[in-house]
Amino acid sequence: MDQFTLSEAEWRKKLSPEQYHVLREAGTEPAFSGRYDNNKADGVYRCAGCANPLFDSADKYESGSGWPSFTQPIAPDQVTEHSDVSLGMTRTEARCARCDGHLGHVFPDGPPPTGLRYCMNSLSLDFRARTVESRGEAVA
Repeated sequence: MDQFTLSEAEWRKKLSPEQYHVLREAGTEPAFSGRYDNNKADGVYRCAGCANPLFDSADKYESGSGWPSFTQPIAPDQVTEHSDVSLGMTRTEARCARCDGHLGHVFPDGPPPTGLRYCMNSLSLDFRARTVESRGEAVA
């Protein structure tokens, strides 16, 4: 996968201040405040920083946590996982594999088939509804 890198000045120009805080400074939006928490539309969630496809709506579920939650990434190599001890506890941070943007955290309390909850910030995501082309292939 080609890496997507920008200078800090370029990131600040590209992203809103809130998106910059989440994606580049590992911030977290308040629970139940994100635009995608209750989104039920069919499509693909991409990285708001670089448009890397991250999650399919088929893997989204209502976790009750206040953040969009998924059972798995769209493909294993689209999201990287890292140890996060920033709040005095050990958590697993999820980042975009293409631009290294902070997405959220992964917890081992999700439903089958993975038992995982990819708890993501809406500010780190860009949802694109799935459309059907004339060939009959689904694209987002």
